[in-house]
Parts: sequence; structure tokens; C-alpha cells
Amino acid sequence: MTQELIISISGMRGLVGQNMFPETAVLYGAAFGTFLREQDKTQNNKPTVAVGRDSRPSGTLFASAVAAGLAAAGIEVIDLGICSTPAVGLMLRHLGCQGGVVITASHNPIEYNGIKLLLDDGIAPPKPLAEQIRRRFLDKRIHYVGSLDCGQVRQNEQTVDLHVQKVLSIVDPGAISEKQYTAVLDSANGAGGAEGRRLLEALGCRVIGMNLEPTGIFAHKPEPIKENLQQLCDKVKETGADIGFAQDPDADRVAIVDKTGRYIGEEYSLAFAAMLRFRRQPGGTAAANLSTSRMIDDIAAGAGGSVIRTPVGEAHVAAAMIENNCLIGGEGNGGVIDLRVGPIRDSLVGMALTLQLMADTGKSVADLVSQIGRYEMVKTKFPADKTRAQAIIERTKALFPEARLDTRDGCRLDMPDGWIHIRTSNTEPIMRVIFETKDPAHADRFQQSLETVCREAANP
Repeated sequence: MTQELIISISGMRGLVGQNMFPETAVLYGAAFGTFLREQDKTQNNKPTVAVGRDSRPSGTLFASAVAAGLAAAGIEVIDLGICSTPAVGLMLRHLGCQGGVVITASHNPIEYNGIKLLLDDGIAPPKPLAEQIRRRFLDKRIHYVGSLDCGQVRQNEQTVDLHVQKVLSIVDPGAISEKQYTAVLDSANGAGGAEGRRLLEALGCRVIGMNLEPTGIFAHKPEPIKENLQQLCDKVKETGADIGFAQDPDADRVAIVDKTGRYIGEEYSLAFAAMLRFRRQPGGTAAANLSTSRMIDDIAAGAGGSVIRTPVGEAHVAAAMIENNCLIGGEGNGGVIDLRVGPIRDSLVGMALTLQLMADTGKSVADLVSQIGRYEMVKTKFPADKTRAQAIIERTKALFPEARLDTRDGCRLDMPDGWIHIRTSNTEPIMRVIFETKDPAHADRFQQSLETVCREAANP
């Protein structure tokens, strides 16, 4: 059975040749272009949109198609070529663009591609505007311009240099360079290899590259989680490197491996960044989504600071950060946001801040993990339509009556010994469940309780 094309708050994602075609991308680009022209009340100049892509073989096709749709709607297009998602956000702000488009399916397998939309602030459109663009696309309410008003496409090759320089500006390259760290970088043949290598070299690291070529033929499953990174772990141990970094295909996430070859988990990328920022500016504020580890709360509290929790989604976290002038923010999937660089998750930011923390403290990754402490976190999912999903939530609430509830995004239940977050997927008929505790016995209790709840909800 053919899957449906997914069109959500952050754009479009689909299977190339099955539900996502060149004409789909042209129409989506034209819908976004028409939207931008209507938002520009002055109409004095043509709006400009920066377009970048990850390295998937289908990327050139869809970037060209989106650019054609934008130009046909009277939009000037700046083609950034292969680059990371955060670099597109940075460039569009640097160039004064009215919008941005990233051709990427993030960590999804090679069969997928997608179209991510950004507004002039570098953030995905908020839900009401995203719905306007989606409806315009579905209803084909497009305004095509005449020959003289068509937009032009031009290239810009500043992206890598600008991104690296911006990230270098938030750390002390000299202090990091003195340590002469050896870092293994696995870019999964995605878009982040050139930017990641350039950054690490500028920080004085001896870089051992893995899968840095942007072929888009991923050397392993591209999501930077433990089961996909055994080769990176082995390489770190084999070479005696100080640290290993793994990027996802569009380089907005980073996971870390310590010098023993141990994958420490995506959650520590944000935790390390928060530790550095709160060390330097105690008493500040951070932001993280409801599915992110309590480590960031512990770090903030230890520095007299606080954490604002948001629904899942980069745009929600970025908006909270901007509103509250947060020191740091992000999501527990390895996505770190530092507003000094931009309001987008950025693997280069995660790498630079981690190395700065190591240099400042003189500690290894393993030492820093021990200092923060480990939580037991389990991420799982269950088949569930809306009715069953609600039943699971209600039964779980009844099972933990002492919990403090947050129902802004599914339901998060906070207890002294841990927390559980249950939410429906925006893209699949499943329910995602994440729970965390410092005590493995409590993790087993949570697991067994949730499995019982799900069985009972399936057979009411």
C-alpha cells in the first residue's frame, strides 16, 4: 500500500517516486512563493529565498523543482548547494532573504526526501501560517507571474565559511586548540562533512573523517543513535581519539562517543552545552522540549537557573528561547540551539560547545558524564489510532495519580523518581512513549506498567 505524502508544520516529506514527484515540488515551491509575495505588502522588490539541500541523490532534482516553482511565482532564488539545515537558516538571515527552503528528509532513509520551509527569522512557519501554505498547495491557489517578472536563480558559495566563522565566534578557539584533541567525525555521507571538518580543524583538532563525502549514499542508517554507530565507536577506540561526533544527514543533530568507544547518548549533546553556558552565566534560563532529559534541569538548578519546557518541535523551543532570552536550548535528540548562531538546531554548535567545556574543565567526555550523572531513558512506540491513544493517556494518568501533569503535547507525567511523556506522532498512527528515571528498577516498573496499559487499551 502506497504511503501518503506527509505535509506538516515543518514542510513536506515523502517517498521519492511513490508519493513525492518533481511536479509536487514545483507546486509546493510556487505555493510558498505566492504566500511570501502576499505577505510582502509593499511589493517594491521581489522576495528572495535561499535554497539548500542535503546530499541525497534526489536532492538536485527537488532543489531545481522548488527553485522553478519559486521563480515562476516571482521569487528570486539563491542556490546554496549542499549544506546543513542550520547553515541555510544562517545564510538567509545574513543575505536578508524573506524565506528559506531546505531539501532534506533529515534522518530518514535514502528512499525519502523532503522540503522544509523557513521564514525570514530562520524558523519554520508557526502553525497558522504553515496551515495557510499547506492549504494553498492542496487547493492549487497559486499566482504565476509573467515572463518579465519571473525570478532568477543565482549561486552563492559563502555558506561553509560563514557558518564555521559564526560558530567559532561563540567559543575560544585558542583555548581549545591548545588541547590538541583528536576527534573522529562521522557525517554519514550527508551534508555536514565539509562544515564539520572545517570547524574541527579551526579548533586545532586532528580530524579523523568517516563518511565525510556528501554522496548521499549513506554508509549506515543515518539516524545518530547507538545501533547505527558501532563503526564510529570502534574507530574512536582504535585510533585513541579523545571524542567521536556523529551528524545526521542535514547536520542539525549530533551524538557523542567517549574515548573508550562508548556511545553516551544524544541527550548529552544538549547537557554539555547547557553545562558550559551555565558555568559561564549562572542564573540564566534554558529551554527544552517535554521529551528531553532532566539532566538539563539538574544543571540549571545547580547554577541557580531554570528551564522552560515546550511542546516537541524545534520551532516551539526556538520561540521560547527568543521570548525569554535563553542561554541555550534544544531537544534531546542531539539538537542544540544557541541564539548567538541562530534559532535552529546545529551540530556544529554542539561540537564546539562540547570541546570548549572539555577545554575549560580539563575533563574527558567520560568524566563529564560522571559529573552530570546518568539517567535510565527508554524511548518506545505503540500502534495507536486517536481513540486508543487517548485511552492510553487516561489509563496512564490513573496509574500514576501522584504525578504532576503537563498536557500541552500529549501528556507528560512528572514524579519524584522520574517522568513519562506520551504523545501521538504527527506523521504515523503510533503513540511515542519516552520515560526516564535514575533508578533502573523504576525504569522496569514504568516499562511493565506502560505495556499493561497498552494491552488494556487495545482490548477495552
